[in-house]
Amino acid sequence: MTAPIETTGAAAEAQPGAVLDGAGKGKVEGRSLGRIAWERLKRDKLALTGGTVVLLLILVALLAPVIAGLVGQDPDVHNEKLIDPLFGTPTGSFGGISGEHLLGVEPVSGRDIFARILYGSQISLLVGFMSAVVAIILGTVLGILAGFFGGWVDSLVSRIMDGLLAFPQLLFIIALVSVMPNDMLGLHGTGVRVFVMILVIGFFGWPYIGRVVRGQTLSMREREYVEAARSLGAGRFYILFKELLPNLVAPIIVYTTMMIPTNILTEAALSFLGVGVKPPTASWGQMLSNAIDYYDSDPTYMVVPGLAIFITVLAFNLFGDGVRDALDPKGSR
Repeated sequence: MTAPIETTGAAAEAQPGAVLDGAGKGKVEGRSLGRIAWERLKRDKLALTGGTVVLLLILVALLAPVIAGLVGQDPDVHNEKLIDPLFGTPTGSFGGISGEHLLGVEPVSGRDIFARILYGSQISLLVGFMSAVVAIILGTVLGILAGFFGGWVDSLVSRIMDGLLAFPQLLFIIALVSVMPNDMLGLHGTGVRVFVMILVIGFFGWPYIGRVVRGQTLSMREREYVEAARSLGAGRFYILFKELLPNLVAPIIVYTTMMIPTNILTEAALSFLGVGVKPPTASWGQMLSNAIDYYDSDPTYMVVPGLAIFITVLAFNLFGDGVRDALDPKGSR
């Protein structure tokens, strides 16, 4: 039982008013770092808005078949009846927007744009998240090893990171995807390309997080709690994964939220250049590429996938900025 605070006599006169006001109201509850970060994040309205949009996008991607079924559209069904046979453009106004086709239809094919946007979100978010996971795993493991062991391990990992950061990533992916077989590891066609994009984008992305983890590890390995663990006989890997890694969670989360929108843009760029997913699989970048020939006669076809990419990347960036400020208030704007 906590003893009550003395608030009478000389002791009362010596205590600040804030202490006197709080006397007798029960013990003060401590707050975890996660709770403190969440309270900071809640005060950032832009970050909360971005996080809400991100959650909606994830739900849309997961429920794309259900949503498309509710509106009665299939992303691969052609409907030439809605296309002007002379110009190849939708017959309705604003790209054929109607109660049945909420975002219009594609030129020439007449496929429903809304359904293709839904299914295109699956490709963008899948590549964005999974390539970030690959980069985080490689960057965290190699970065923490380089920072903790130092010496030749640090030199080797650092030189590899320098080489990868200077390597023309986009050109390499274009060349690699272009020569990949249609069947590999039980995957076919688009599955092979998505798998390769995830691996390559993640592989070239790990040096960014690796540098951050290495720098943080170099600083933390000399801290008192690490020395205390050593003095108690803790092994190297215990210190790495029980003492250092938990303290690296915050910067890793921050850089993950920053990395995902970059990966989404990379996937869109590859699909735009024709080396991403194969038709008829829907992709936002592929839709933008097809819209080039119709931007003057049917601008809606270009605006819709462009807005989808813009909103997605903006939402992730706003959320990432908020997470960074919540977890690292000293580095806030």
